[in-house]
Amino acid sequence: MTIRLLIVDDDPLVRAGLALMLGGAEDIVIVGEGADGAEVPGLVDRHTPDVVLMDIRMPKVDGLTATERLRARPGAPEVLVLTTFHADEQVLRALRAGAAGFVLKDTPPAEIVTAVRRVAAGDPVLSPAVTRQLMTHVAGGPQEPPRRTTAAQRLAGLAEREREVAVAVGEGRSNAEIAAALYLSVPTVKTHVSRILAKLDLNNRVQIALLVHDAGLLDLHEGEGGA
Repeated sequence: MTIRLLIVDDDPLVRAGLALMLGGAEDIVIVGEGADGAEVPGLVDRHTPDVVLMDIRMPKVDGLTATERLRARPGAPEVLVLTTFHADEQVLRALRAGAAGFVLKDTPPAEIVTAVRRVAAGDPVLSPAVTRQLMTHVAGGPQEPPRRTTAAQRLAGLAEREREVAVAVGEGRSNAEIAAALYLSVPTVKTHVSRILAKLDLNNRVQIALLVHDAGLLDLHEGEGGA
């Protein structure tokens, strides 16, 4: 499968470097470039990319706002956030808005190519450890109780098995690992994940993981496991 990639970054040298690096992969074609988030809707309509590599900090419309607007559209492409910081509040907000993951600008070229491929295949580019690091680094104490309550209320609408699958997603387990742990078939796990996304109005597994984390279910699960 050929992956159609749109690069959005306000630095022309960064765009040129990314285009040169990513365009060299046999299965990736650079369909367009943009210098600001304001250009994203038009570029997406014109070029129909599979993945948008989106810089966070841009002068007019930042990558966060552009991601929120783009992911709210039906049939939106996946978004891979490009940033210079690994623990940044804007990165976390972009993930909540529906970005499938993020890569640092100093990431080795081969790893950025792999990240684009993973996102195009529907796999989030974010480990549970990084998710927790982000949450711990940027979450303010006063904001956590209401966020936890809201997240718990949203998850309360899931069936028991769906809740178990959601927690497993939050732990970073693959569909095969979830199937083995819960004695389910992989297709059944996929069905549960799809239902969870639909019920919670989410659009990828990263958002499930963040919601489970917000609700405190990972802390609870670890406590039970260690008892």
